[in-house]
Amino acid sequence: MAVTELAPNTGSNLEARLRQIGAERYHDKHPFHALMRDGKLTKAQVQAWALNRYYYQSRIPIKDSVMMSRLVDADLRRIWSQRVIDHDGTREGEGGLRKWLHLCQGLGLDRDYVVSEAGVLPATKFAVDAYVTFVRDKPLIEAIASSLTELFSPGIIRERVTSMLAQYDFVDEDMLIYFKGRMTQAPRDADFALDYVVRHATTPELEDSVCQALVFKTNVLWSQLDALYFAYVEPRLPPPDAFVPQA
Repeated sequence: MAVTELAPNTGSNLEARLRQIGAERYHDKHPFHALMRDGKLTKAQVQAWALNRYYYQSRIPIKDSVMMSRLVDADLRRIWSQRVIDHDGTREGEGGLRKWLHLCQGLGLDRDYVVSEAGVLPATKFAVDAYVTFVRDKPLIEAIASSLTELFSPGIIRERVTSMLAQYDFVDEDMLIYFKGRMTQAPRDADFALDYVVRHATTPELEDSVCQALVFKTNVLWSQLDALYFAYVEPRLPPPDAFVPQA
């Protein structure tokens, strides 16, 4: 699918292009998400989702640390450092990653098994590791733009929390505490990244590169759900050593 074409060189048009990419490509459109939203996944399939998503969550503060290493402006580093704190906390037992582990444990997964990453699908690892590499190697404006899926995350979070609480009797509000924090963190981070790319994408070529960076990130998220669908929904062919549901 081609990146949406709009007139270049204005901030409002670039933002419109970016939002159109989200409308067309964000993973709330994926069949696996639709199954989760509609209460059609088994507990074992939800476990597989939480386990694989842990790998993504665990690499986000690594990705953001890589980003900080590229920022020569101390003010920018201080702003970006909040993302690492959000996920890692400032001491043991804090932060979004710990809250995701709480969800995994609430679903009946063993903490040590989750942290070991032993059961994570290879395709999940390939997609997530590609994201970290992208942030390390691509021009800074593209690395920052790749985070802009956060523009669309509040909507999927609201939908996910509401539907999971309504549809699954093995999920309660306490298990979903991770998502409460993201409802304020994600918009804050997205506002900063959007302002940055709009101000610095000063040519049509830079605007296109920003849009392609966001397309890349939506593909990273989409690919993770592709892997889950293939392994645990249809045709249900998990690769060797991947998590095998017991329920």
